[in-house]
Amino acid sequence: MPDNQYKSLLPLRQVVGDNGLLSRHGFSKKLGQNFLLDLDITRRIAKIAAPLKGCTVIEIGPGPGGLTRAILELEPDKVFAIEKDSKCIDALAELVKLSEGVLSIVEGDALKTNFQSLVDGSMKIIANLPYNIGTQLLINWLHNLSNISSLTLMFQKEVALRITAEHGNKDYGRLSVLCQYLCDVTLVFDLPPHVFKPAPKVFSSVIHLVPKKLEKKDLDLVPFIEKMTGAAFGQRRKMLRVSLKSVFPEGDLNKAFETLNIAPTERAENLSVEQFVSLAQFLSSLDSIPRG
Repeated sequence: MPDNQYKSLLPLRQVVGDNGLLSRHGFSKKLGQNFLLDLDITRRIAKIAAPLKGCTVIEIGPGPGGLTRAILELEPDKVFAIEKDSKCIDALAELVKLSEGVLSIVEGDALKTNFQSLVDGSMKIIANLPYNIGTQLLINWLHNLSNISSLTLMFQKEVALRITAEHGNKDYGRLSVLCQYLCDVTLVFDLPPHVFKPAPKVFSSVIHLVPKKLEKKDLDLVPFIEKMTGAAFGQRRKMLRVSLKSVFPEGDLNKAFETLNIAPTERAENLSVEQFVSLAQFLSSLDSIPRG
């Protein structure tokens, strides 16, 4: 977006005030709204995903458009902003007009949106995610990364730590294994509550995920990894010889431990991503054996 067009926009705080977004009737706690109005911060977030020139960008919950403005400054070909709140859609009207066709608002629930239907080629996802749906959205994207080139996402810090934790860490779990198997993951920076309006009770963190170039056979392992980590971390205080009993056919669990040199007395948080993948490969190989 050319500078002169950008400078004609009203300050974000005025946009918020004029549209009553923080008034008692305008603010939706149910939608998990915490607006980021500092353009220095939103520009910092958008630049993590750069370059955007020639790209299609998906944004979730643009609110009054702080992050949207920063994205548009980097001159993407197209931006689709998914917004559920009609008051926020009204607040974005001037930004849509000034973008001259680059920005389109898609009214609806992000959890029910078919993102692939919006985009012909690849896309970058950049979003200050609502706390109440952020994790589920990420899991949905992980199940279909085919045309996603990167994800630059803000979560509450607790979730970001779970995504990026290494084995042996108390935050390490199912989400850590799945994200790190499918993507190169970086925790970029944290943000304190006071930079948001209204201020949440927790810190937030920005993470950047770049999907790995995996072959079909590697992607076919995902259901097995999910099954394995679901059982292991579902009883994370128990030893693997107990927690994985529900996953492996009788008699095959000890064989898996022996073959893969994994101690049956280990607990889930001590296994690396690579070890979980090895267990998933072992399980998938058993799954392919006909059993009479």
